[in-house]
Amino acid sequence: MDRFEEALARQRSFFGTGVTLSAGFRLAALKRLADAMRANESKLLAALREDLGKSPFEAYAAELGVVYEEIRELRRHLAGWMRPKAVLPPLTQLPCRCTVRPEPLGVVLVMSPWNYPVQLTLAPLAAALAAGNCAIVKPSRYAPKTAAALEEMLRGAFPSGLVTVFQGGAAENQALLALKFDHIFFTGSPAVGRVVMEAAAKHLTPVTLELGGKSPCIVDETADVALAAKRIAWGKLLNAGQTCVAPDYVLIHETMLHAFAREYVAAVRRMYGDEPMRCEEYGKIINEKHMERLKKLLQRGTPLLGGTYSDRDRKIAPTLLTGVSWDSPVMQEEIFGPILPLLPYRSFSQALEEIRRRPKPLALYVFTRDEDHKRRALREVSFGGGCVNDVVVHLTNPRMPFGGVGESGMGAYHGKAGFLTFSHLKSILEKPEAVDLPVRYPPYTGKLPLVRLLMR
Repeated sequence: MDRFEEALARQRSFFGTGVTLSAGFRLAALKRLADAMRANESKLLAALREDLGKSPFEAYAAELGVVYEEIRELRRHLAGWMRPKAVLPPLTQLPCRCTVRPEPLGVVLVMSPWNYPVQLTLAPLAAALAAGNCAIVKPSRYAPKTAAALEEMLRGAFPSGLVTVFQGGAAENQALLALKFDHIFFTGSPAVGRVVMEAAAKHLTPVTLELGGKSPCIVDETADVALAAKRIAWGKLLNAGQTCVAPDYVLIHETMLHAFAREYVAAVRRMYGDEPMRCEEYGKIINEKHMERLKKLLQRGTPLLGGTYSDRDRKIAPTLLTGVSWDSPVMQEEIFGPILPLLPYRSFSQALEEIRRRPKPLALYVFTRDEDHKRRALREVSFGGGCVNDVVVHLTNPRMPFGGVGESGMGAYHGKAGFLTFSHLKSILEKPEAVDLPVRYPPYTGKLPLVRLLMR
């Protein structure tokens, strides 16, 4: 525990100097982060290739590029977000001046996952720095090459009092969670999220939990089936399906099932060829443990595509499953792999009801030309965020909050939402000394009618 406690004490001391309070310091820190990423791009891309088999295009577009855009948004608006905001007071408080002032929380812990180890480490770190915090960063051990590259990069870019990186597994996670932070930002599975929340509760530490779940796609009878299949295939197979907002399953109108399957197969072949597992642009499963889990999910259902795998390469072929029910193993957990079940439905109301009966998803995707279907899906289903006639891309907009609801998470970040997540909004009321209205002081005889008039 000594090294963790020492790091926390060092960061508290650094934060106590007040140097992180200025806009200039924060803007410089964000620029330093972007500069460090650019200087280490080749190392980060190589590490992502080794850990997850990501092509340079996918690694840049889905990881580094997302963080660059996030930093650009933070730097563009930071000065304005930091300014005190005037708030109109009620009549009973006049004369006065009311403001809301954001202030940093202090020292925060950022625990990131293995599936997007650059994006999901550095985007929350950027938000924490923009809000004026110091941060201890704990990347996932399951992406070891990327974790090592991130540690080397961040150590070279920042003093340890501002940013510290720790490597390790469960023991290191437990040691960090035993400490009292001012905020914990965790991205990962709901199971581990419960552990994080339980540990945080002992110190009354606020948490942001970016979790996951089974994110559904609905394809109705009015949809452009070829476009829907192409976009769903792209989103499902990005990072070999290891994406928290990947389409987990497709609820498809029964009249569209065969056409969708045909178009999905064609889209996969156009993107990855006849043998996707040999395609260099098709990613691999993170480790043997997850390979074995996914292989078990292939044992039920009828594959219209794929169903094969390579233990040597840690790859599972893009798989489209039919003959799946809500009780099938593949429907009991988030798949987090390139396996896509198809479940037919008869009525749109039935499709929405099936989704509502289950935990609130992190994402929902609706493919339709029917305005009523679109309105109903967006109004009647609770979910973190999503798209109409597309998948996944909503999370790349730094101007929209990203986060879950219910079991898919709590709290949000990206852009201003990230700045607010790592800030406390301090409310201040300033009264002039020259005016001191007597109505609030006892005795109160005869004053109730006036109060009723002002506070109705």
